Amino acid sequence: MDRRGFLTQMAQAAAASAVAGTVVGAFVEEDKVKPLTLRPPGALEERDFIKTCIRCGLCVEACKNRENKMIINGEEIDTLKLASPGDNAPIGTPFFIARTGPCFMCDDIPCMYACPTGALTPEMCKNDKGEVTIDSAKMGIAVIDPSSCIAFWGLQCTACYRACPEMDKAITIEWKQNKRTGKHAYRIPVVHEEYCTGCGMCERACVTEKAAIKIFPREVFLGKAGDRYVKGWSKKDQQRVKNASTKTTTKTPWSKKSPLNNLNQGIKWNQ
Repeated sequence: MDRRGFLTQMAQAAAASAVAGTVVGAFVEEDKVKPLTLRPPGALEERDFIKTCIRCGLCVEACKNRENKMIINGEEIDTLKLASPGDNAPIGTPFFIARTGPCFMCDDIPCMYACPTGALTPEMCKNDKGEVTIDSAKMGIAVIDPSSCIAFWGLQCTACYRACPEMDKAITIEWKQNKRTGKHAYRIPVVHEEYCTGCGMCERACVTEKAAIKIFPREVFLGKAGDRYVKGWSKKDQQRVKNASTKTTTKTPWSKKSPLNNLNQGIKWNQ
């Protein structure tokens, strides 16, 4: 082999290695935990789910072959998908996109019972009585953008409310006076997190070009009060903190200052 041929082969090998490295790197990056991914009912918290799911696809098959197939505008809608490169979800794991394929809340929850590893578990779908029900699933939480929801403009739209399987529980309508016209009322949709399953029916039904109501994973959107705060009137909330340590503290940047300095922050006494 002459010198030119040798250098050409070396350049080709280097280019192939670089491409392979880029592809492998992309796969590794895409296989990391994606906090905005919506999972099937019964899913463990995202990090535990990723560790437990074996990417078998049985839940997706169970969803696809469910008895209550949903057909919209002549198209059969499949909810669950297995993530592939480009889906922005850990590859091979089940997920759904609320806008195009929401969860249709099957009473028998076939996807969950198809899981062989416990990544989808009935424990995550139990109500206060210990009963396993799809109404107790917590796939996500619906969040409304008031600036783009036309009900907040005064237009009479209740699409998300009417689409909600937990109508009058997960989403209610609040009537407010429209002071701009003085003649009409706002009919404002309100989401109640304790009843919202995150199924995505509301997002699917939203009439705006880009949905004004969207589903987010609960751990991403919802806050957490911590063990120092409890609803004294709620037996359920008291149970939440029954094993809390009395040494629990809340540390924030404000904790470093005295209460007096916090209250007087920004005040100049010579003003």
